Amino acid sequence: MDSQERSSEEAEGAKERGLVYVWKAGSCSVTPERLPGLSGKTVLQAALGIHHGLLLTEGGEVYSFGKLPWRSGPEESCAYSPTLENTLLGHHVITVAAGSFHNGAVTESGVVYMWGNNSAGQCAVANQPCVPDPQPITISDSETSPLLSVRILQLACGEEHTLALSLSREIWAWGSGCQLGLITTTFPVTKPQKVEHLAGRVVLQIACGAYHSLALVQCLPVQEMKPIPERCNHCSQLLITMTDKEDHVIISDSHCCPLGVALSDNQPENHVYCPSLETLEGKSVSGSQSEDCHKPLVEEHTLVALQSDGASMLSSNDGQEDSGISSPGNILFPDKKEVKEYSISLSDHSLNESMEKNICIEPEQPSQEEQLSACIPGPPGTSTSALNTLVASCASAVGVRVAATYEAGALSLKKVMNFYGAPSSEPGSQSGGGSPGPEALKDSREEQVRLESMQGKKSSSLVDIREEESEGGSRRLSLPGLLSQVSPRLLRKVGRAKMRTVALTPTYSGEADALLPSLRTEVWSWGKGKEGQLGHGDVLPRLQPLCVKSLDGKEVIHLSAGGHHSLALTAKSQVYSWGSNISGQLGHLNSPTTVPRLAKMRKTSNLDCITVARRQQQKIICLKIAVLRVRFCYYPVVRYCTSVTNFLVMGGFMLLAKPAIDFLSKNQELLQKLSEKNEENVQLVEVLNALFFMPFGRLHNYARTLLKLATCFEVASPEYQKLQDSSSCYESLAVHLSRKRKEAEYTLGFWKTFPGKMTDSLRKPERRLICESSNRGLSLQHAGRFSVNWFILFNDALVHAQFSTHHIFPLSTLWVEALSEEAGNVNGLKITTPEEQFVLVSSTPQEKTKWLRAISQAVDQALRGTSDLVLHGAGGNVPRQEPPISRSAKYTFYKDPRFKDAVYNGRWLSGKPHGRGILKWADGRMYSGTFRTGLEDGYGEYRMPNKALNKDDHYVGYWKEGKMCGHGVYSYATGEVYEGCFQDNMRHGHGLLRSGKLTSSSPSMFIGQWTMDKKSGYGVFDDITRGEKYMGMWQDDLCQGNGVVVTQFGLYYEGAFSTNKMMGTGILLSEDDTVYEGEFSDNWTLSGKGTLTLPNGDYIEGLFSGEWGSGIKITGTYFKPSLYENEKDKPKALLTGHLIRRKLGILAVPPDEKWKAVFEECWTQLGCESPGQGDRWKAWDNIAVALTTNRRQHKDSPELLSRSHTQTLESLEFIPQHIGAFTLEKYENIKKYLIKACDTPLHPLGKLVETLVAVYRMTYVGVGANRRLLQEAVREIKSYLKRIFQLVRFLFPDLPEEGSTIPFLATETKGRRSFCSGKSDSRSESPEPGYVVTSFGLLLPVLLPRLYPPLFMLYALDNEREEDIYWECVLRLNKQTDMALLSFLGVQTKFWPGTVSILGESRKVSSNTKDACFASAVECLQQISTTFTPADKLKVIQQTFEEISQNVLETLQEDFLWSMDDLFPVFLYVVLRARIRNLGSEVHLIEDLMDPYLQHGEQGIMFTTLKACYYQIQHEKLT
Repeated sequence: MDSQERSSEEAEGAKERGLVYVWKAGSCSVTPERLPGLSGKTVLQAALGIHHGLLLTEGGEVYSFGKLPWRSGPEESCAYSPTLENTLLGHHVITVAAGSFHNGAVTESGVVYMWGNNSAGQCAVANQPCVPDPQPITISDSETSPLLSVRILQLACGEEHTLALSLSREIWAWGSGCQLGLITTTFPVTKPQKVEHLAGRVVLQIACGAYHSLALVQCLPVQEMKPIPERCNHCSQLLITMTDKEDHVIISDSHCCPLGVALSDNQPENHVYCPSLETLEGKSVSGSQSEDCHKPLVEEHTLVALQSDGASMLSSNDGQEDSGISSPGNILFPDKKEVKEYSISLSDHSLNESMEKNICIEPEQPSQEEQLSACIPGPPGTSTSALNTLVASCASAVGVRVAATYEAGALSLKKVMNFYGAPSSEPGSQSGGGSPGPEALKDSREEQVRLESMQGKKSSSLVDIREEESEGGSRRLSLPGLLSQVSPRLLRKVGRAKMRTVALTPTYSGEADALLPSLRTEVWSWGKGKEGQLGHGDVLPRLQPLCVKSLDGKEVIHLSAGGHHSLALTAKSQVYSWGSNISGQLGHLNSPTTVPRLAKMRKTSNLDCITVARRQQQKIICLKIAVLRVRFCYYPVVRYCTSVTNFLVMGGFMLLAKPAIDFLSKNQELLQKLSEKNEENVQLVEVLNALFFMPFGRLHNYARTLLKLATCFEVASPEYQKLQDSSSCYESLAVHLSRKRKEAEYTLGFWKTFPGKMTDSLRKPERRLICESSNRGLSLQHAGRFSVNWFILFNDALVHAQFSTHHIFPLSTLWVEALSEEAGNVNGLKITTPEEQFVLVSSTPQEKTKWLRAISQAVDQALRGTSDLVLHGAGGNVPRQEPPISRSAKYTFYKDPRFKDAVYNGRWLSGKPHGRGILKWADGRMYSGTFRTGLEDGYGEYRMPNKALNKDDHYVGYWKEGKMCGHGVYSYATGEVYEGCFQDNMRHGHGLLRSGKLTSSSPSMFIGQWTMDKKSGYGVFDDITRGEKYMGMWQDDLCQGNGVVVTQFGLYYEGAFSTNKMMGTGILLSEDDTVYEGEFSDNWTLSGKGTLTLPNGDYIEGLFSGEWGSGIKITGTYFKPSLYENEKDKPKALLTGHLIRRKLGILAVPPDEKWKAVFEECWTQLGCESPGQGDRWKAWDNIAVALTTNRRQHKDSPELLSRSHTQTLESLEFIPQHIGAFTLEKYENIKKYLIKACDTPLHPLGKLVETLVAVYRMTYVGVGANRRLLQEAVREIKSYLKRIFQLVRFLFPDLPEEGSTIPFLATETKGRRSFCSGKSDSRSESPEPGYVVTSFGLLLPVLLPRLYPPLFMLYALDNEREEDIYWECVLRLNKQTDMALLSFLGVQTKFWPGTVSILGESRKVSSNTKDACFASAVECLQQISTTFTPADKLKVIQQTFEEISQNVLETLQEDFLWSMDDLFPVFLYVVLRARIRNLGSEVHLIEDLMDPYLQHGEQGIMFTTLKACYYQIQHEKLT
């Protein structure tokens, strides 16, 4: 069926609709013949391939005819008898498409069926050369999880490829060739893939040629001006070129990249989406079929499907061409001579037509009433041009410009309405090709919204296409502009042959633009371009979609593709064509053309190539025009009314009359006629007034016209309802504007009588008078006898005028309430403003009611921010009886001493700022946060300029009653930053002050307690410049009391301080263990009695004076104790170290005195005045409040909320309940709660732990990492445990005291066996079987992991010397083989493993075996370095012993009982082989922090064994 033509024709009667005709191709004269075999079925769509075709009938059935080589048997060829595709029965197909040799169909549910030739994978079936019957294919989006199947809206087929358009407006492709637009070189593609280069864009339509593809894409919104790159991203050619001629310069931006568009990741995503309109309807157009240029010319048949009665529109989507036009230029001519003659006739015709258009006559203008009534269509069937009459009439009535031709107007309106419009509710409208039913459309829109929201995360991956501004710059690129395309022939019917172009609809692109679909479209093409069919000005192929720049701004609404040429239909009913022109199919002389050119049309052929809309479309367009007119007329009319009434209020017409009188006096009669004033001697002011307000009178006519239009529809139809609503809207608008005019005239009358001086200051264009008290109806309570008080209520303010002064109270911050008569305030109204409160007394109850209602309504209206407009589609705003007590408003203070001249913008409650708001003072201060009864209260941010430093002080934190109170961060202009507690605008409580930066002159850091803005109590001061850290007591910003100082040079001082100096008794240690104990008079200055002990144990007693390190004068006695004492065997260093440890800490601050403010703050948060004194349930309430408020406060702080997951916070809101006896299970519940609570800083306990960790690290990191501080650090942790345990017992009173036992239940006792061996757990060895409750066991797992790094560093520093000795021994002893080491350590031979497992293989132990014996025990012991708490480390030791026992048990093959003599050498071997670098630190940490009750149990004995091994290794001598 080579070179066939598709077209649609008008039939006179209903009997001819939906019939199929075929005719011979190859000459200009055609004789259509009926296609038999359809038994009277109505055909909605036809699609043709090279030798076959498809027909879609009204019932959703699909018929094939022609040569069908994929079929076997007699069905292979059925040129004259269409065959029903039985596979598709019951699926209700809504659109079909035919490629050269394959087919596709889309069902109502969006599923695609493919069949036919599959040699290139075009049917999406793998390894199958042809698909005989329709087969469903799966299209799923791999970017969604789980995979979602994609619903399809439209299908297009080429020779070797297929494209599908999804409901989410994305293109999916399969088959072979560059025309797929996919990023792949592997063909065929049998699994549908998304065309990523157009992802994120709204694709409106697709079309396929033989080897090229087209897409109609909605333009991106106009972006802000961006710098345009000089060169193309892909081919590096200049985007803008300049050619310098002799007398002029040519600048060109017509660069066209040959490589296509690359995927870009950095472009923002933009979607054009109109929520006010329904989903896009199927394309209601008829298509035309072109030949494939490479096929021989054979005389075959072509066909046409006429439209069915009531059907939406004939639509066809076929692989070779899918167009809204079917020009005679597409007919194949037997020779090239006919082609040339045809082309010449086209050009002649267009010339004649253009000459005719310039000759026109201007007849009389019909009356307004006639124009409007012309909108009402006559009975259906009376004329085929009813739609066009309607279009022209409505266009003339509303005053839009008229252009183009009669048929073109009909088509473009029909196309755009059908393309963008809402689907009709009548059944006939649903059956158009590609038009899903109402449910499917609803799903489509929901799916599109959902998918577009997902695609917001994707890159749009497209380059910016600059829009052509040459065309349509002053014209709306949306629907109303289409009403202009009406022919002069039709206009003569309504008496208007020519109109000037007057656009009443404003051309702004604001909210109204969003109400309509945009006609800003782009055409994108890709594939093979040998014939120029891509339209880029060359014949190069494109692997990726590229925008056809020459069609920018042309308002393309439909695309079609022939075998090797392309067509585009615009909203102006113009056709652009490009590509192969071998048979004149482009409709112009250019043969071929590589860029789109305008095709010429014969006037007589318009009806042949353009499908005219039926009655169904008349209804839709009639309704659209009505609704659009309301939409686009409503807001401009309201704005016009506002301007005119404002002009009237300001006395504009009186001023206008003076200069206009000379000019207009000659045309007085014309003016009176225009203004419809019949009286004589009418003043010019009144005439002007009436003239300007005349447009308002037409609104009633519009409403009546819409009511007449409504009679064309059934009363129950949605169209009738919409027209009724629109009519009501116009009526309401007319009433509203009339009221506005009366208000303006009333206000003008008031200004004429008002005293002149005040008029100038109070008179504003938008201000309207509501009522005033000149009738003495309202007076001020307790006013003076001779005082005059005049109250004037405007729509924006209440004015209190007295003699020559007046005060204005803005309504947005005014509260009114009626006073009760019981208090003696008869007829009283209480007025509250932010800074004043007064009572107004009315003369009568009626007057009181009148004023109360007037003020209330005026306040309510002022708060709404708009006048009482009747919004389109709404019933209007019903005024509330009372305005809200709580509201948002802006106010400038004028009286309040604290807020004078400050501007507040935020929430109010009964005259006071209350809620969130921003307060700005005139001097630059600003507060942004929450208020309570007029004062800053809650969380807020405060800035205060420092003029001297030209910077701001900045505070972020909590306030109470107008003052900083609670936790906050204060950044000073000097660079200092304070983070901590405040009270009454002063630093009070625990806080951290950072002074300067590391590069500044005096950087330092203080963390500790503050009292009334001064350091007072315990604190740590880090002087970074001097490299000193002070940890001790403060008073009035000075070091006062006991304290400790450490320096970066290893000096350590502990003792008394007075006024920032070391003064009194103290101990000073140097790095080499020299100790001075005695009197000090200044920093590092010895003065008075003392004892100096040297590292070797010798000491001097006497009087000392001088600065340490600068020479000290000594008067005293020198002692050498080793000569007299019998401790010669002990190392001197050990004696000195023991002595030092015993003396340190005596003069330091007791651990329980440290950080008291931190714990007090936590107790206060729980609602207790002092530790342990308070109501427990109130404490739990406070915890719940803290969690909720902090959660709300920090919702914009992701780093805090990420640490405080929602589930954790929700679980913390439940209080653990304990009923009955306290069991181990309840203990574990408490433990779990504490772990969660301490994991989030939003919980008071979590905040406490976080603060303690911060102060601990601040103290013992940096200069504080001094080995002398180890004992202090350990004591501090024990103090934390004790004090936190007190808090926990307050919250959980059932928790036993420290050291108490929780008895095991019978089941628990059975179950509490050691998990590695059959031995009982060590806990059962406590005097009374049960679990011992200690602060160590409960809290160390929470606290110690956070404090572990600084603590372990102190242990490592303190044990450095002995660990070096230990490590040296470990390295030496580990050089030996396993058997040599076991022998050396004295392990009994029977315990030596005979075989060992190496890499899963069992091998015999030889003399060369190394690191293989007891390997599992060694590996187990090495885990001790990965644990934090002593309990976990003890479990590792216990597991190591069990592993040793297991290994020996395997060797002996019999039960045995360990003795310490046997066990110790084996364990020593394991310790040596484990090679734990800081074993001494691990041992001492366990010893210091292990639970006391464990010391005499099984784990205690095991730990003692490990400790003994550590000391044994140090003293081991190799022989």
